[in-house]
Amino acid sequence: MADKKTKKDAAQTPTPTPPPTTAPKQKVNIDGTKYDLDSLSDGAKNQLVNLQLVDKKITALQQDLAIMQTARNAYANALVGDLPFKSDKLPT
Repeated sequence: MADKKTKKDAAQTPTPTPPPTTAPKQKVNIDGTKYDLDSLSDGAKNQLVNLQLVDKKITALQQDLAIMQTARNAYANALVGDLPFKSDKLPT
């Protein structure tokens, strides 16, 4: 019976809430210098967002280019496969 009471008491004992922790400040590395993100001006933050968006777009375009180059190579190989053999050419 004592076991049940102990378990019940443990279940009803409030768990202490840990003290709030402050998140570490986000830093950004620009040309080898680290800056606290919070210390940047709104203009600098906007330019950072613009830079990140452009970098994502460049990456997407590079992936598209790789796809197009692969497709071009496949079409070129298909063209070579569809050309007549040299022995099939008529003498001129």
